[in-house]
Amino acid sequence: MSEHYSDPKLKIFSLNSNRPLAEKIASVVGLTLGKISVNQFSDGEIRINIEESIRGDHVYIIQSTSAPVNDNLMELLIMIDALKRASAKTVNVVMPYYGYARQDRKARSREPITAKLVANMITAAGANRILTLDLHASQIQGFFDMPVDHLLGASLLANYFSDNHIADENTVVVSPDHGGVTRARKLAEFLKAPIAIIDKRRPRANVAEVMNIIGNVKGQKCILIDDMIDTAGTITLAANALSEAGATEVYACCTHPVLSGPAIERIENSALKKVVVTDSINLPESKLSNKIEQVSVAELMGDAIKRIHENKSVSPLFEQKFSSHNTD
Repeated sequence: MSEHYSDPKLKIFSLNSNRPLAEKIASVVGLTLGKISVNQFSDGEIRINIEESIRGDHVYIIQSTSAPVNDNLMELLIMIDALKRASAKTVNVVMPYYGYARQDRKARSREPITAKLVANMITAAGANRILTLDLHASQIQGFFDMPVDHLLGASLLANYFSDNHIADENTVVVSPDHGGVTRARKLAEFLKAPIAIIDKRRPRANVAEVMNIIGNVKGQKCILIDDMIDTAGTITLAANALSEAGATEVYACCTHPVLSGPAIERIENSALKKVVVTDSINLPESKLSNKIEQVSVAELMGDAIKRIHENKSVSPLFEQKFSSHNTD
C-alpha cells in the first residue's frame, strides 16, 4: 500500500460488485475502504448503512454494474442517495464497467435507449461525477449532464503484450468488426503494428457470421481487441477465421470480461492461444480458464481518483505506462 493519503476529506467506499478491485484502488490512493454494510431484507430489497461520518467529504463509490446487473445498479443508486442525505460534499461514481451500455441507440422501432435511462437514474439519485473505463460507445458521455472522466484500457493491454514479448514485427492488431476500428488503431499505435478488420454480418443478437478479412494476416501473430467479450461468439469466430487465413498465433484482449453463457467453453475450444482481460468485472472461479489472463486497472483508476481530487488533468493517464501485472 502507498503512504496514507493526506486529505481526510477524501473517502472511498465499495459496494458488492467488485470488492477485490476496490481494495486495490484504495491501496493505490493510500486509503482504506470506508465502513458500510450492504445487505438484503428477506424479500430481496437492498439495505445500506454507512458506518462512519462523511459530512463534507468528497466520496468515491466503486461499483461496476456487471451481473447481477440490476442488483448492482440498485445498490449504487441507494448508496448515492444515502451519501447525499448524510451530507457528503460530492458523490463521485467510479464505474469500471458501465452496464446497459450496448443499448445506446434505437436500432429498431419501439426500442428503449437504456444506457440513457441509467444515466438519468444516476443523475437523479444525486451523483456529481462519473469515472468510467472503455464505454461501449464514447458518445454515452453525452448522456450525463455532469463531468464524465472516460479512461481507456488500451495501454494496459498493450503493456501485457509488450512485457510478455508476444508483440513483435510480425504482429497485426485485428478489429472484429467495423465499429471497433478506432479501438484497434489505438492498440496498434501502442504496439507499432498494422491493423486488419473482420467484415461480418450479424443475423440476430449474439449470433455473428464472419464474412471477410480486410488486411494481411497470413504468417502473422494476430491480436483481436474488443471493449467486452460477452458470449464470446464474435471473438472465437474471428479467431478461427484468422487461423484458417494463415495466422500463426491468435490472441484476444478486451477491457470487460462479461463472459456469459457459453463463453468459457467457446474460448477453450477456439483457436485462441490467450485472452487478456482486465479486472473491471470480478471473475468467479467458474469463469477462470488457463487461456484467460487478467491485468489490473487499479493503478489507472487510483491515479485518476487522486488527480480528480487534486483538480489535475487526467489526460496524461491515457499515455502513461502502467503495471500490467497479473491480478492473482
